[in-house]
Amino acid sequence: MNSHSDRQLLMSMFRAAVAAADPMRIVPPHLPARPRGRTLVIGAGKASAQMARAVELSWKEPVEGLVVTRYGHKVPTDRVEIVEAAHPVPDQAGLDAAARMLRLVQGLSPDDLVLCLISGGGSSLLPLPVAGLTLSDKQQVNRALLRSGASISEMNCVRKHLSAIKGGRLGVACAPARVVTLLISDVPGDDPSVIASGPTVPDPTTCADALAILRKYSIAEPAAALEHLRRGNDETPKPGDPRLAGAEAILIGAPQASLEAAATVAQAAGVTALILSDAIEGEARDVALVHAAIARQIASHGQPARAPCVLLSGGETTVTVRGKGRGGRNAEFLLALTIALDEHPRVHAIACDTDGIDGTEDNAGAIAGPDSLARAAALGLRAKDFLADNDGYTFFSRLGDLVVTGPTLTNVNDFRAILIR
Repeated sequence: MNSHSDRQLLMSMFRAAVAAADPMRIVPPHLPARPRGRTLVIGAGKASAQMARAVELSWKEPVEGLVVTRYGHKVPTDRVEIVEAAHPVPDQAGLDAAARMLRLVQGLSPDDLVLCLISGGGSSLLPLPVAGLTLSDKQQVNRALLRSGASISEMNCVRKHLSAIKGGRLGVACAPARVVTLLISDVPGDDPSVIASGPTVPDPTTCADALAILRKYSIAEPAAALEHLRRGNDETPKPGDPRLAGAEAILIGAPQASLEAAATVAQAAGVTALILSDAIEGEARDVALVHAAIARQIASHGQPARAPCVLLSGGETTVTVRGKGRGGRNAEFLLALTIALDEHPRVHAIACDTDGIDGTEDNAGAIAGPDSLARAAALGLRAKDFLADNDGYTFFSRLGDLVVTGPTLTNVNDFRAILIR
């Protein structure tokens, strides 16, 4: 195959991964039985608006409710209100929506059903601080965590313990109604208590855990947040809490299913697919070095599989920001991979976020091949300089190799495919 065909195959695999997590496909089979009383739909996340639309199209019975999604992710709905708010740093719109959501679930009966639609991004979209903290405090902590290189589970542990709605508190507020949560996972391990900081499920972590994470990354401000964690007198509901005994959480979309969908596309094209992991974490550039080494082993020695072969992986890498560039963890991964492969003639790769937004930029990710470094050099671009400045976005933009999809209305996190011919 030529370079163009290889790029087309990589794009086809990415599209299949996204399609496997499409709420319109995966929500309807998991809807619960209709209740005797009201059905209240709530939720938060990058996929939550499309999840609400899927509910409305599948259920003709009366439903009402409120769902919060990221700016640009709103879709038309008739009965469930969609509010847009900021991600990854929260804003006033998210705070107001979270407060309204808590009020909506008050006064329900055992005959009522709360259908909670949760997906990645929901943590930033429900930024209701505990008493004594402000939105500004939450924003400051979020920014510090995003720059620190903390994992998503670490960030969400901290967020839960500074929140009046996350870490099971929303679920407690719904009692005594029946609560069914449909989850699209964007976190390594698919732990319901980590996805969007688990607003309707018990939280096994503690204030002490959250404080230790802030200390680990030398985050000492704002003082009010650290003092709240030090006091530790406002814990989240724990496993076994009777107020959450009847709550049900159903995982309907996950990275593994999307990787398997991509593998099916590869195999149909006569390419062996190796799924390395659906839960890879770590610094994006370090993860890239490992992927590059495996690709070289296949190309040189036919191990652990013979070419043609594609390496597939998911999870969520992190970037410790040291430069001032326009990054994105997938662009950073791909730039580091491209440098490590050093124009290897038989390797193409793609790295994208399945939500269509790599970090805070307007691209899903990027695509690269054996000629990427040579084309960059012809433009006077030194790849290592861009990596040092955390500026993968600009590097691939100058090459015309950004992958731009717009919001996909779902989110199962990073998608990486490395094709070895």
